[in-house]
Amino acid sequence: MPLESPSLLNPLWFLFFLLTTNATALTTTKTHVFKEAPKFYNSPTCPSLHNDSTVCSDVAVHVAMTLDAAYLRGSMAAILSVLQHSSCPENAIFHFVAAASSSNSILLTQTLTTSFPYLKFRVYPFGDSAVAGLISTSIRSALDCPLNYARNYLATLLPPCVRRVVYLDSDLVLVDDIAKLAATPLGPHAVLAAPEYCNANFTTYFTPTFWANPTLSLTFEGREACYFNTGVMVIDLDRWRAGGYTNKIVEWMELQKRMRIYELGSLPPFLLVFAGNIASVDHRWNQHGLGGDNFRGLCRDLHPGPVSLLHWSGKGKPWVRLDTNRPCPLDALWAPIGGNGIIGMEYFYMGLMGLVN
Repeated sequence: MPLESPSLLNPLWFLFFLLTTNATALTTTKTHVFKEAPKFYNSPTCPSLHNDSTVCSDVAVHVAMTLDAAYLRGSMAAILSVLQHSSCPENAIFHFVAAASSSNSILLTQTLTTSFPYLKFRVYPFGDSAVAGLISTSIRSALDCPLNYARNYLATLLPPCVRRVVYLDSDLVLVDDIAKLAATPLGPHAVLAAPEYCNANFTTYFTPTFWANPTLSLTFEGREACYFNTGVMVIDLDRWRAGGYTNKIVEWMELQKRMRIYELGSLPPFLLVFAGNIASVDHRWNQHGLGGDNFRGLCRDLHPGPVSLLHWSGKGKPWVRLDTNRPCPLDALWAPIGGNGIIGMEYFYMGLMGLVN
């Protein structure tokens, strides 16, 4: 149920058009139908939210995601995976950030309401003007979308009473209880937690201009800076607000407009501000890179080790590769979606659990 009050729609199936060509005109190229998800119930040991309309509960697991038409198929799978694997699904509250200028924002909300009639959620409009003058072209045009930068502003978009949130990209699925991830200890000082990958070549995330500058090259001095993926993060919003971290990120984006110090969209400013100062999360919570690299989107296998979350970061998205008849082996999990536009999620999860167990 929305925590704001758009009208509820009750039919079992809801037909909608996914792709937009601009903010004022819709062009239909493919039709997708989403089946209504079942209601998921808390286990007997779950704490009660007391008031199911509140967005401020500290008992709830708060989940933030962006929402747009191009990634809606991924978003629907991600939402369902959170609910299906949660021990307390009724305690999950979703915070969706959508482009304020989108001509189908109401349609997106109606789609959520129809497909997940029991979901507790709120939609927050995000104006492009907040970042339009700060975005520099990157190595892949999809990374230049203003909505990719919405995660920088969660502390101001979400109500001040929301103190901790799990941020998730729209191209992933969970196969474990999100409450475990949400409960990640942040220690006395860390603002966020994420899996770190210290074997990655950290220097490649910044340009030679950055490293050649005698002042900028000292940015990470005294820090054991490692790459982390910003598609899965646990964020302490109280500490973020107190430290003014949105402004710190914006300052690096402003510098990028004056001198090119990185190439990869919204990730490098997070690294500049946080790398070396985050709390650690087990790698099982972000089996990332399943979408291949940012240039060709080549197929990749799972990393060794246990899996709690599968993440199709990179250029290749499973629904796109299936639509073009060029799937990777792991995209077979998405076959019920790509075949005819109907998400048969019960079959999706039967295939998924067969792979990771």
